[in-house]
Amino acid sequence: MTLPSEMRGLLLVGDGYSKTPSASVPEAMEPYLKPGSIAVPAPGPTQALIKVSLASINPSDIAFITGQYGQPRVQGRPAGFEGVGIVASTGDDPYAKSLAGKRVAFATGVSNWGAWAEYAVAEAASCIPLLDTVRDEDAAAMIVNPLTALAMFDIVKQEGEKAFIMTAGASQLCKLIIGLAKEEGFRPIVTVRRDEQIPLLKELGAAHALNEKAADFEAALREVMKAEQPRIFLDAVTGPLASVIFNVMPKRSRWIVYGRLDAEATVIREPGQLIFQHKRIEGFWLAEWMRQFRDRLGPAVLEAQKRFSDGRWSTDVTAVVPLDEAMARLSDELVKPNGKVFVKP
Repeated sequence: MTLPSEMRGLLLVGDGYSKTPSASVPEAMEPYLKPGSIAVPAPGPTQALIKVSLASINPSDIAFITGQYGQPRVQGRPAGFEGVGIVASTGDDPYAKSLAGKRVAFATGVSNWGAWAEYAVAEAASCIPLLDTVRDEDAAAMIVNPLTALAMFDIVKQEGEKAFIMTAGASQLCKLIIGLAKEEGFRPIVTVRRDEQIPLLKELGAAHALNEKAADFEAALREVMKAEQPRIFLDAVTGPLASVIFNVMPKRSRWIVYGRLDAEATVIREPGQLIFQHKRIEGFWLAEWMRQFRDRLGPAVLEAQKRFSDGRWSTDVTAVVPLDEAMARLSDELVKPNGKVFVKP
């Protein structure tokens, strides 16, 4: 494949981290990104250069561009953690070379050459050769949400209780987990922000779907907690909502934080519960899970591809935004509920 000398992308304005909290979806992208051209990078020895077909946008991407993620920004480099495309060139590593010309899902990781551009760089180990039956829309969102869903549902199964609770219940990730839970007879409890989201989630397999904005939310939550006794809490929101949920959960509950959609302070209402009720608070980061459980990664990747291929899983698409329109449209598209937004170079 003949490579151009330059490429277009959405480039980071900030550098490093930021101590200023930001909204889960910025009102405008200009403080954090700018459109521009940059030299096409050369892959390192164990890396692949991918011609991007489609790139997804996750809450972790927004946290990253605003300086709130656990990885520093590099000013002037493209953002975007995952996508799908064709491997255009590779380093000299044998496995990397075996990917040449293949269609792959990829995660850019710490390469600092993100997916919101015409070309991206990823470690070969973070590239997944794809079955022909996997759509680009599913492949571009193949890693962050599907692998997180499989990994976190494994945590639920290990705990042994059939019921568990999740915030951001209408998110793509939670929908994937609800599907897994339904197949194995588990009872997911989810919170949402709109009544109209409830019927679909119950149809997918949610045992309970509670509107966190409802006047009787806390009373309804207490009733559900008493009846179901969930001990795993998968939380993408934090803030006051998570504080309420954790406070009414039973003894030996685990609050597993994997996102921070609410920038408000997160208060532990009764710290004594951590001592006398043996409650625990911990974090989940997919990158760390992938490093720690390498033996589980291959089977999880294969399982995700099978589910997308046979229709058990499907990515709900809100919008596919051309790269040239991204700065003007992304903020508006990202606030729409229930689906995934993609960038198309």
